Amino acid sequence: MSGQLRAFHDRLLAAGDTDHRVPSDWFEAFSRFWNCLSLDTAYREPLSGKRVVFLDEFPWMDTPRSEFRSALDWFWNSWGSAQTDLLLIVCGSATSWMMNHLLDDHGAFHNRIRKRIQLMPFSLRECEKLLSGNGIILPKTEMIECYMAFGGIPYYLDRMDERLSLIQNMDELCFKPYGDLYNEYDNLIRSLFRKPEKHLAILETLSDAEMGLSRKSLSEIKAIGGGSVLTKDLQELEQNGFIHAYPLYPDRNEVLYQLADPFSLFALRALRKMEYASFSQFYRSPAYSVWRKNAFFRTCLHHVPQIKAALGISGVETHEAAWQCFEMGAMAQANLVIDRPDGIIHLCELKSTDEPFEMTREAYEQLQQRVSIFLQKVKPCKAVHVAIISANGLKPGKYVSIAQNLIDGDALFAR
Repeated sequence: MSGQLRAFHDRLLAAGDTDHRVPSDWFEAFSRFWNCLSLDTAYREPLSGKRVVFLDEFPWMDTPRSEFRSALDWFWNSWGSAQTDLLLIVCGSATSWMMNHLLDDHGAFHNRIRKRIQLMPFSLRECEKLLSGNGIILPKTEMIECYMAFGGIPYYLDRMDERLSLIQNMDELCFKPYGDLYNEYDNLIRSLFRKPEKHLAILETLSDAEMGLSRKSLSEIKAIGGGSVLTKDLQELEQNGFIHAYPLYPDRNEVLYQLADPFSLFALRALRKMEYASFSQFYRSPAYSVWRKNAFFRTCLHHVPQIKAALGISGVETHEAAWQCFEMGAMAQANLVIDRPDGIIHLCELKSTDEPFEMTREAYEQLQQRVSIFLQKVKPCKAVHVAIISANGLKPGKYVSIAQNLIDGDALFAR
């Protein structure tokens, strides 16, 4: 609190405050701030004439027992809300805190928010434009691999060096002890959650589950536990974009929790245990193919609108889910099911391979069996179409005829 008040005091002086004492508490700080904003010399934005106040990393100003939010509430309700030319902008990367203590607050800040802006990860198309603007031109297959590792986070992409290849950038950023992202995963989790141990345990558990796990399965793990604490932890991880609750088809009420953040999956699979000295070493390991399969699945989930556009159903409201069925000790599954209201269900087969994907006889028979089990168990009253989505394109062949839709990686870059 004392550190935050000293920093706030510094900005008060810059805004015209003449009291050189550091405020003793937040009520005094906002009282003096009120006086600064009331001065005729208070800075106004030239075009709009508004007095603009920007509080960055808002959650970390609210230190324990500081009464920061009470003081801000007093400042806003006593004076700020009546000022039509005052614009107060608060920003925070701890999304769960912003949701629970500001946006969904039922107390002091209830109905005080006039506009909310949630910054979402970039799409593949936006990532490509960012990297291109930085002088980095990658083939679309490498761009997809880049997204599978870094996700759509501009901060990570902006660290890449245009003089290096994608693999060299991964090595420099992630695998070298001096790399900008070497400890990023742990630092990020610990910066967002004050008691992150259970959050870390949930994410590590989900990184090993391709389809995800139910709440019941998570609660049975000793390091995670259950009850209201698990509910809170899952909610916080979901609000911050690390996981999402993915419905199981056909029952929308049954959900699996999946690790949704590509960088977290990459860090847990390739970086955190420090088993690999470089990306090339990781690439040669059996763990790479498992990671790539799961990472491409996450990439597709982040680009469902683009997949729908490739299917010609951009304007159609759909329901997306996963499906799995245990049949005689073996599991049949589809990572992405797109259910349309116009009588069609798409079973999406997701493939990420070094070369264009080739539908062999064995793969054809496996997919045929999967569709057969889906029809037997779900008994849909709709036509079932197979869509093959391949990051690196598809080889023509007679067995490809099993699919009604063939989508290559380029389609994921659509607007």
